[in-house]
Amino acid sequence: MGASRPFIPVDLTPRYSGVIPFLWYYRLSGRHFANTIDMILLIIRMKVLSEKRMELSQTITSLIASIRTQKGCERCDFCQSMEDENELCLLGEWDGRESLEGYLGSESFKILHGAANLLIRPYDITFHTLFNPGGNGGRLANTP
Repeated sequence: MGASRPFIPVDLTPRYSGVIPFLWYYRLSGRHFANTIDMILLIIRMKVLSEKRMELSQTITSLIASIRTQKGCERCDFCQSMEDENELCLLGEWDGRESLEGYLGSESFKILHGAANLLIRPYDITFHTLFNPGGNGGRLANTP
């Protein structure tokens, strides 16, 4: 894979920073990660055939409202690369594994998966689990 390309709109707020210190904190405190999941970030990257870009964009745009109303969906955004208009990305924030699994079994995801025939290659799907001990905005209890 080449260098990652910028997508718009992407709002990476400060709550995404500082994950590594949490690993040290939990290793020292003996707490379990399973009880501290703050959010799961879902990223689906797609490279669409240029003549099918409008069709796929309209399909995804029509699904966004139903995805956003799914239980546990904190945010869902549809983005296009600034460098290659045929590279699209669907970003979702989910409040936990159960909610994400519910979405992956939903009619909305089945429609999105079915639209894969419009792509140059299979879509790339990644999950990032974000931890937040104590719900204190991404800071450890003793930090300013």
